[in-house]
Amino acid sequence: MRLFLTAVVCSFLLMASQSFAADMKHGGIMVEQPWARASAGPAKAGAAYMTLANMGDKTDRLIDVKSDLASRTEIHTHLMEGGVMKMTRVDGIDVEPGTPTTLQPGGLHIMFMGLKKPFVKGEKLPLTLVFEKAGAIQIEFIVQDVGAKTPEHDMNMPGMKHGS
Repeated sequence: MRLFLTAVVCSFLLMASQSFAADMKHGGIMVEQPWARASAGPAKAGAAYMTLANMGDKTDRLIDVKSDLASRTEIHTHLMEGGVMKMTRVDGIDVEPGTPTTLQPGGLHIMFMGLKKPFVKGEKLPLTLVFEKAGAIQIEFIVQDVGAKTPEHDMNMPGMKHGS
């Protein structure tokens, strides 16, 4: 019986640690729920989303993104220009202490152009975020349904790998 209870407790702890694996921090920056939509048909572009939280006391700035998944990976936002919604590249994103910065559909996002292969639901894909102060943070994002508007709440978050 004691062995059974030990196995149950260990299983619970393992599941809990996997569920919150993305909520790790590096250099004061926490990356939460990184996700992307699956590619629609033969699309050659994709986007990734997440929430960035600065746990430090000074503003940091996301200044670059790196990936081997596409020929170009950039930080983008959507702007209304002349009554038309357009995507445009931005040089960086300030991440203020105590105020989460959300990258989401219709707003700030990571843009992949010239995808080398489509994003497939369930895949965990690598991405490196480069901050002025925190440095490089290697993360994995999980691919959701084509029409997803938010990450699934029960998805097993892949977490971060510390970079240099």
